[in-house]
Amino acid sequence: MKNKSTIIPYITAVITNFIFGLSFLFSKKALSVADPFALLSFRFLAAFLVMTVLIIFKIIKVDYRNKPLKWLVILAFIEPIIYFIFETYGIQRTSTSLGGLMIALIPIVVTILAVYILDEKPTLKQGISIIISVSGVILIILMDSSNDSGSSLLGVLLLAGAVFSAAFFNIIARRISRHFTPFEVTYFMMFLGAICFNGISIINHLINKNISEYFKPLSSTTFITSVLYLGILSSIIAYFLINFTLSKLEASRSSVFANISTIVSIVAGVVFLHESFHLYHVMGSTMILLGVWGTNYFKAKAN
Repeated sequence: MKNKSTIIPYITAVITNFIFGLSFLFSKKALSVADPFALLSFRFLAAFLVMTVLIIFKIIKVDYRNKPLKWLVILAFIEPIIYFIFETYGIQRTSTSLGGLMIALIPIVVTILAVYILDEKPTLKQGISIIISVSGVILIILMDSSNDSGSSLLGVLLLAGAVFSAAFFNIIARRISRHFTPFEVTYFMMFLGAICFNGISIINHLINKNISEYFKPLSSTTFITSVLYLGILSSIIAYFLINFTLSKLEASRSSVFANISTIVSIVAGVVFLHESFHLYHVMGSTMILLGVWGTNYFKAKAN
């Protein structure tokens, strides 16, 4: 039983990043129909409504009484709100390679912040493993987009904001896991995300005097399919699994699993979009998996 409870967080971490890896495919399809904020608004609205129905029928339970809601509000404001705004506008203003490279730095930033905030100090071998995993992501990104250009300083700063937002999300989620269940954290995130992104989308439509087009993306089957995947699987299930994993594993060990999503997105692109596959994909993927394994193996061995 002890071995089972020990291995479950690793399984949930892998499943989470498998889901996130496929989310790039669905996001790409949805963005061919609607703008980013329309996608985000319906994604989190769908997630919030589905979780609300589950709560009404008592399939899941949440109870926020006598709990430190201030930190939950801060967490949900950092991610999904700040993170997705920074990431969306940052990627628009940078090259594909630089954008991917910046996001790949999240595990390193999480590890550094965890030392000072959570007193989670990785061993030397763990630190090397994290660097190897991140280097695998960087190798793939640089080789895939070696000819990209057109990055702006503002774009870099926005992506830096996304990196630190994601890092602080990991740190705070780890810290408040003793007070809130993964369901409670996830539901509040979906609630605040739905309110904020729909508010932004509606305001944009009012400013542009085309509020009648608010529901227009829903006329597309592709958009609806993407929203259901992103809202239910990539938001509810994946974020629940993230919050569960962070309640069981140190932030640095959990965050390094995020690099697995790079491998999944590559495979999805090859299988579904018929994108090319090269030797450096194999090399980078091997480095990612080796780094993820080392980060967790050497911690377990130390324990």
